[in-house]
Amino acid sequence: MMDALFHIVDVEVWAQAVASGEYRAASVDVEGFMHCSFAAQVADTARRHYSGTTGLCVVELDPALIDAPIRVEDSYGSGTAFPHVYGAIPVRAAIAVHDLSAFDRGSGAASPDQ
Repeated sequence: MMDALFHIVDVEVWAQAVASGEYRAASVDVEGFMHCSFAAQVADTARRHYSGTTGLCVVELDPALIDAPIRVEDSYGSGTAFPHVYGAIPVRAAIAVHDLSAFDRGSGAASPDQ
């Protein structure tokens, strides 16, 4: 069984997804997949790609509730594999929504408030 997946998204975008019942990141149309992280990767991902960005949340996903294919891969040759979701996800797959500040950006460790 795969560990929980985490996806960083704008709070308002996530609220729209909840209202519609499905979430589809723009990257699915551009790259073919939605970028996710495992818990220990969230802080580094946030620091690397979202530094200074406000209004974000981290959606914790149960991969067993996602029908789209999920692949753990190093798509860019970075030496680290990340989970990618190849399609839309039903919002029922979200088991928690965390404030991005719940992840310790300094150490790279995740400590979401449950």
